Parts: sequence; structure tokens; C-alpha cells
Amino acid sequence: MTSYSNAPGRRRNPSILLGAAVASTLVLSGCAGSGGEPADTAYVARDVESLYVEARDRLNRGNAPMAAALFDEVERQHPYSPWARRAQLMSAFSYYVAADYNKAIQSAQRFLSIHPGNKDAPYAYYLIALSYYEQISDVQRDQKITEQARTALREVDRRFPATEYATDARLKLDLVEDHLAGKEMEIGRYYQNSGKWIAAQIRFQNVVDNFQTTSHAPEALYRLVESSLALGIPTEAKKYAAVLGANYPGNEWYERAYDLVQDKAPGLAAAS
Repeated sequence: MTSYSNAPGRRRNPSILLGAAVASTLVLSGCAGSGGEPADTAYVARDVESLYVEARDRLNRGNAPMAAALFDEVERQHPYSPWARRAQLMSAFSYYVAADYNKAIQSAQRFLSIHPGNKDAPYAYYLIALSYYEQISDVQRDQKITEQARTALREVDRRFPATEYATDARLKLDLVEDHLAGKEMEIGRYYQNSGKWIAAQIRFQNVVDNFQTTSHAPEALYRLVESSLALGIPTEAKKYAAVLGANYPGNEWYERAYDLVQDKAPGLAAAS
């Protein structure tokens, strides 16, 4: 079983520690119910150390929702203790482990609002980004969360470029960019199939201009060739085909673009 004894580890992410930890010699003082499990622990007034270690123990045993509630209780019952600051971030991490991403974001943002210059602030920003990232949906659905994930990941990279948080954020940004480009392509193809060529052109151009490093860029250029020919502007079609050939020589989308220009505008055939 994974141990979260003193620091957030990861769910599909690099293991990242949280700085100062609770001493391992602290003794857990539980309030056991009839089944041997603590009963209503989130609402029992206790000393701060016992409450914190109870929360940590619940997290270690896989009960992340109860751990989050107990970490919240540390802050509620002992708001001015050093434990409260640790508990705020551990609460955010516990909500993340429990897949309650909105609460994870709220808890991490609360930590940053109270302790903006804390040494664990980079982790809080990273946890916010991860919480958005975990909610990214498929390209058939609204991409608001994907946009929020991109913004949060960029913020991690901007603020803490030399950290392992930023390294992981950059890797995830590549996937997020590809996802957003995929959504633009899906919409563009829908417009094409509906005969709305100008609307399609705008979507494909957006991919070329803003997502040129993604896997969708070659197809976007090909679709621009298609749209340009459909709109009766073969010179634009040739231009896009030439860009496609220069950047992706030998790519299947270039081969298709070349054949399409040869067929529809033979006098302006794209250079091979």
C-alpha cells in the first residue's frame, strides 16, 4: 500500500514531497467506534497532533475523503497552529486522491491566498494544475476544463521553471495542446461536411497558427487545401500544399494534398 505519511505522493504523477513533516514518533490517539474504526472523528474536539496524525493515518489506509475532512478539521479547530498550514495543503492533496477535484482546487487556492510565499506554494500551483488536468474530457465535449488545465500548467511553468513541477507541466502541456487542437479539427470537419467552408477554414487556420507543434497540424493544412479549392481560390490551396510539403515531406497528408491540387487545379500543381 502506498504511504502518504508526511507528503503528497502522486496519482499518475511524479512523487513530490511537501517539506517539513510530522515527526513519525507522534502517537495516534483515536476515538474508536464499535467496529474499531474512529466514529465521527471530524467533529470531535482533540489536540492538534492527534487530529493531524489521525488524518494522515486515514490517508495511508486509503480513506482519502475522511482524511480530507480531518485535515480540514485541524485548521478549523486549531487555525493558528503550525499544523494548520500543513493541514491545508494535505487537505487539498487528499481531495485530489479522492478524485474530488473541485475541492482540491479550492483547498489549494485557499492555501495560496493565505500563504502566497510559502515554500510549498509551487506544489499548491502544481496540484491545482493536476486537478484540472485529471478532468479533461474527450474531444466531443466542451473543452473549458482543458483550457483551464492549460492555463494552470502554463502558470506552473512560468512561476517555477527550474522545478520538477514545471518539467512535468511541460510534458502535460503537450498533451493538452494536442487535445485542444483535436477539438478544433473536429469542429472544422463538421463545418466542412455541412458545406460551411469559411467557418471550417477559420478552425483549421487556428490549428496551423496556434497548435503547429501538435499531431493535427498536417491534417489541418490538408483541410485548408480542401477548403480553399471549395471556395474557388486555388492559389491559396497551392500555398497550403507547399507549406505542408516543406514542413512534412513524405507525410500522407501532403501526398493527398498534392494529388488533390493536381486533380482540381492542374495548372497550379503543388511542387513535389
